Amino acid sequence: MKPPFRQALGIIQRLKQHGHEAYFVGGAVRDLLLGRPIGDVDIATGALPEEVMAIFPKTIDVGSKHGTVVVVHEGKAYEVTTFRTDGDYEDYRRPESVTFVRSLEEDLKRRDFTMNAMAMDEHGTVIDPFGGQEAIEKRIIRTVGEAGARFREDALRMMRAVRFVSQLGFSLAMDTKQAIVANAPLLSHISVERMTMEMEKLLAGPFAAEALPLLAETRLSTYLPKLAEKDEPLRRAAAYEWPWLTAREERWALLCQVFSIKESRPFLRAWKLPNKVIDEAGAILAALAAVPEPAAWTNEQLFLAGLKRALSVETVRAALTGKPPGPQHDELRRRFAALPIKTKGELAVNGKEIIEWIGKPAGPWVKEMLDATWRAVVNGEVENEKERIYAWLMERSRTQEKNC
Repeated sequence: MKPPFRQALGIIQRLKQHGHEAYFVGGAVRDLLLGRPIGDVDIATGALPEEVMAIFPKTIDVGSKHGTVVVVHEGKAYEVTTFRTDGDYEDYRRPESVTFVRSLEEDLKRRDFTMNAMAMDEHGTVIDPFGGQEAIEKRIIRTVGEAGARFREDALRMMRAVRFVSQLGFSLAMDTKQAIVANAPLLSHISVERMTMEMEKLLAGPFAAEALPLLAETRLSTYLPKLAEKDEPLRRAAAYEWPWLTAREERWALLCQVFSIKESRPFLRAWKLPNKVIDEAGAILAALAAVPEPAAWTNEQLFLAGLKRALSVETVRAALTGKPPGPQHDELRRRFAALPIKTKGELAVNGKEIIEWIGKPAGPWVKEMLDATWRAVVNGEVENEKERIYAWLMERSRTQEKNC
């Protein structure tokens, strides 16, 4: 048994000692069968939440009303959820009520996709009542039961289906895809924040190029922020190297490029992204426009962008052109390392000293002179030493006075 499961085995064994069924469930079992890194290990049990809390000395009630209790075991937190069935879904988002049951199969039946509706016992035996292993072997994403019913229960499952295409490289089962097309309008009931969470996972997946066109094919794009009437660019998105992008702001910047968006801020705000991501994606796009090719970086542009942003710009450019960014990154690192200063704070003089030297009252001219100074230092016109900068500024002032 793999270490993530072995570490949690004590929870299952203890529940069984108290007469309760207990199994590993969900994504961890799926990822074990896929040979993928195993994330959070979740446990499902026949024990009621109050019974779970009575059995374990350290628990956190995170949602006992819906059956979930966090058990802290050997310093690690695990979600332990009571077998349950869901009541009616009236808002296409969450069940109005849940009913606790004693049957594992009843619990697995309520899950979204067959590959996520498997369990594993303490001996490593997989319980698979809905054909999850077959779906994994065929690399197909298929709902548990009737697809339309699953999507009407929680409309976000349609986005999850496409997101799994991006993460796993699987295909949508035909009936699942058809049900997404038929139920796409239900996505309008989902909060932007939940859609954005799925979109970010989709963009970060190794098969994003396959998944993005599916947003158009399934009509989901019509109900996503600012993506209505963007079907053709979404289809073209398959041509770009999304896996080369390593940061979320790079992914959103590339998406703006794919859609030929001139003003990125309104588009990114519609997705309710953090201001930091909006600002950085906008800065990447501005630098991409200002520097038409990798060899065109000036010392000033590189200094103002900073190494991290400059590397991001070339990563996005590489994803657009299909040329690996490695050589450009190496050259930018070499050039940035050679800059005499890396930030304005490293300049050997400050505004107060310049005011004393020039003998004029403070004003906008001070910033102008500081800007001229760091530019001169970055371009190698003067060394970053106080005495040399003083001599350079005095000469510059005399020259300006002569020209007035």
